[in-house]
Order: sequence, then C-alpha cells, then structure tokens
Amino acid sequence: MNPNDGSRSGGSPNPRTPQEEQSATANVLRSQINALYGDRPAVTPAPREDPDANPYQRTHSEHPQPQAEQWKAYHSAWQNYYQQYYEAFYAHQRTQSAEQSANPQPSVATTEQVAPQTVTPAEQHQGFFSQQTDLEQTEEDLSKDQALYELRQKLLGRVRHQAKKVRTSKHFIPIVASLAVVLIFVFLQYNRVFIATVNAYVSPGAIDPQNIVVDPTGDLTVTPEPRLVIPKINVNVPAIYGVGSDHNSQMSAMEKGVAHFAIPGASSRPGEVGNTVLSGHSSNDLFDAGDYKFIFAQLDKLAVGDTIYANYESKRYTYVITKTEVVKPSEVNKLVYPTTKPIMTLITCTPLGTSRDRLLVTAEQVSPDPAQAAAAPAGSGTANEETAMPGDSPTFVERLFGAR
Repeated sequence: MNPNDGSRSGGSPNPRTPQEEQSATANVLRSQINALYGDRPAVTPAPREDPDANPYQRTHSEHPQPQAEQWKAYHSAWQNYYQQYYEAFYAHQRTQSAEQSANPQPSVATTEQVAPQTVTPAEQHQGFFSQQTDLEQTEEDLSKDQALYELRQKLLGRVRHQAKKVRTSKHFIPIVASLAVVLIFVFLQYNRVFIATVNAYVSPGAIDPQNIVVDPTGDLTVTPEPRLVIPKINVNVPAIYGVGSDHNSQMSAMEKGVAHFAIPGASSRPGEVGNTVLSGHSSNDLFDAGDYKFIFAQLDKLAVGDTIYANYESKRYTYVITKTEVVKPSEVNKLVYPTTKPIMTLITCTPLGTSRDRLLVTAEQVSPDPAQAAAAPAGSGTANEETAMPGDSPTFVERLFGAR
C-alpha cells in the first residue's frame, strides 16, 4: 500500500490551494477593518464563493461625519467658556480697582517694596493684538516703500538697459556725430541771435555811474574823444566820424564803436543844423572782430522823452528822443528831410539777430541852445540811389556761398 494513499484515507482534510489561502487571509483583514470603522465585533466571514472576486476590495462602511447640531453644540460650548472667563476677569478688575482706591500705595517705593507686576491673560491677549496692529501698519508702510523702491529700480534698470543698447548699436556713433554737426552748424549760423537775446533781456546790466548826468542842460567841457552816452541802456561808446557811407567802411568803423553814416542831406555832426546819423550793431557774428557787436541790442527799449548825450570836440550835446520807427534798409530817404534844428538819428538792425529791417531812433538837441547851432554842411556825403543803411556781417551760410 502506498503511504500517501493511507494518509488520505485516514480522514485528514484536504490542503488548500494558494488562491484559497489568499482569499481567506483577505477576508480576515477585511473583517478586522470593518470592526474598527463600523463598530461591529470582528467575525470571520465566510470564504467567498466566487474565486474570481477581487480579494482587496474594501467592504467597510464610511466613517460618520459631524452633523450640524454637533457643530452648534461645539461652538456654544466655546462661547460659554469665553463669556464666563471674561465676566470673571472684569469682576476681578473692578474688585482690585476698588481695593487700590481704598488703600492707595505710596508714590515713591523702593525696589523691595514694589510687588512684581502680574500680567493677566486678557492683557496679554490685548497686547498681542496691539502689537499685531502696529506690525501690520509697519508692514504696510514697508510694503509701500518697497514697492516704490522696486518701481524706481525697475525704471532705472530699463533706462540703463536702453542706454546700453543704444550705445552698443552700430548706429549710435553716426547719429551722435550727425547731431554734433547739426548743433555746430546751428550755433555758427544763429549765434548772434542767442547772444543778442542774452545781452538784451537776460543780463541787461546796471547803469555805469560815469554815465549819470546830473545837469543835462549844463554847458560842460568833456574829453575831446567823440562818444555817445545813453544812460537808460547803459551805453557809453566811441563815435567814429569821417568814414564813408559804403558797407565795408561802415562795418570797419563799427568794430571800434558807432559809425557816422553821412549821406547827402543828412551829413551833419553834433552842434550843426540837420541830421547827424550814427549806426551801431544790435547783433553780429560772435567770431567777427570788434568789441561792440551788441552795443545797440537794447536800443528798442528807448521811448519818446528819453535822453541821449553826444560828446564832440570837447563839448557835451544833449538830445531828447522824439520818434522811433522801423523801416526797410533801402529807405534812406527816411533820414533826409528839411529841418532847422540839430537832429540826431540812431540806426540798428531789427529784429534781434537779423538784418531784415532797421530801427530808427530820432532825437532833437535841447542843450546847448539849438538856436545857436551852426549851419548844415553843404554837398557832403557820397550816397547814391543804391545806398542802403548799414547792417550786419554775412551769416555762416552766406559766407559759404561767397558773401563778404
């Protein structure tokens, strides 16, 4: 007989297959989990009859969630706790205040007499929220400052980045060179406009004390050098007589002061009947010769009634302005007219920085006595029909095209 056959015939149970063992183990674990979460005693479930069922499928019930009534009870309990706590605290505070009022402490106490200060939980609670509020305010201020600082740094960073980008661009040097050329050209062409404006309006200067005349009607002896003095606009300039009326002669004389512009019918000098004409620059090129390129820059500020003085042959002549007008450079006939009085006319270019028109300032002699003036010279001057009033030197562009 086979021993194995004897053991099976002896009534011992048949061994389980691995699949059956695995199913049984899963059932035991599932029973234990259900006992923990479902409040049921642990039982050993019967083996699954279906061998193909998933042994790891959970079968325990869901854990119950708190209900609305339970939440209400929870919050009510905490509210009752805080209410009782603060009622007891404030009652204690009132009792302590009453005791301190009944038994006041000395104002000065030694270190041994001062009891240690007790900080209650409520005070700690209040101090915590006070510190929290201050901290929030500080953080808010810091956040604003930080935001502004970050914005400023961001803008500066963009500017630096763009500037670096422009500098490293291959077009940067040509553009800068072009702008420099344009600026130099503009300055060379229009420097008389800029400088004349400064002389006329920005820094007019103060009246020189030597130009102040105490008695304009006095017959005073002055230096023999011919000069023109206009106190209102602080002018004290040499007057050059005996020069030609052509453009080159006038320009050369105006390098040394104001020039006598003598033409037929208007060739008188101070102390003679007729028109004495003096021309001067209101603006001229900065690089031209001479120290009087802007001597008449403020001539348009003179008005009727203002006084001017002319020193000629050691004698001072006083004139009072009677008229101002603007004419074209070719209108020389405005200087020639019949008169029985000694007249003086000042000429300069206008508007400032251009030679488009001429400003004429006419004045009559009031001292010495005009009735004692000498007769007007006859047949003097070299003017003709093409004679024009003196102007400025050519501009930079005009010189490029050959103007002199």
